[in-house]
Amino acid sequence: MDKTKTPKSARRRRPKSSVGTNKTNPESGQYFSKTISRALDVLECFTDDDTVLSLNEIARLVRLPGPSLFRILLTLESRGYVVRNPDGSYRLARKLLLGKLAERSDQLIEMIHPELQRLSSRFNETASLAYLFDDRIQVLDTVETFHEIRMANRPGRVLPPHCSALGKAITAFQQRPLAERILEVYGLNQRTPKTLTNRTNLQAEFDRIRTQGYALDNEESIEGGVCVSAPVRLRKGRVIAAISVSTPIVRMNPKRLQEITRAVKESAALISEGMQETGFSGLTKRPDMPEAPGSSEPADSGLQTHGS
Repeated sequence: MDKTKTPKSARRRRPKSSVGTNKTNPESGQYFSKTISRALDVLECFTDDDTVLSLNEIARLVRLPGPSLFRILLTLESRGYVVRNPDGSYRLARKLLLGKLAERSDQLIEMIHPELQRLSSRFNETASLAYLFDDRIQVLDTVETFHEIRMANRPGRVLPPHCSALGKAITAFQQRPLAERILEVYGLNQRTPKTLTNRTNLQAEFDRIRTQGYALDNEESIEGGVCVSAPVRLRKGRVIAAISVSTPIVRMNPKRLQEITRAVKESAALISEGMQETGFSGLTKRPDMPEAPGSSEPADSGLQTHGS
């Protein structure tokens, strides 16, 4: 039996963890990387309001000297985390931007779901939330009615920007180049006899939506379906989301259409007010809005048609 002891100098030593000694301030730990922290500070400079920043603007926000900041930006650019524009400004690369969009969309669902429940309960129809992911508009959340014949929406569904109410309500408020890209990505497909596929007519429709503050899908995306949608605005008026109420045309009449339109616009305005005042940290609560009840799934029986 070999009783030779391993020399102390050859034994593997466990590193001292800074977690136990610096719980309240991890930045004081010996294993904290200031370089990585500074790189993350640079990435977090890009917000909803400031998506493109110059070198001087970033330097002012992170308070780093020009040479140090330039090295960080050059490294981030070489690894594909930021993109340098022709004018020398910077923006987040697509792979980071989509991650931020996904995180933001989760926050939106949590904040807006109670208002969707209120709209769905008031009219006993399907209420939905859609969101702009780069150049695609997708359903984020939906609260369906218990009617056997109803308009249904599925979270994750990509919406047509030229004929769905949610799609039009978001596309109409984008800068022209982005709006054109959204339309190009999806295509101007003829879905019903009422679908607008002419660019000139569609731009006129977008002008009306911006003026009246809501979008209407009157059997444009699916025959027999009507949907009213209004945009959700962030600070500086940016539109990245919209809410809607959709119903089969058999349950729609001019008076009800007017009531739904007014309610959807009021809800969108309330949500937008909360966004502009507190960003994503909270939503101004409507006096008559009840606490969000537990979610319940409607019975999956009867005819369902995809709403917009």
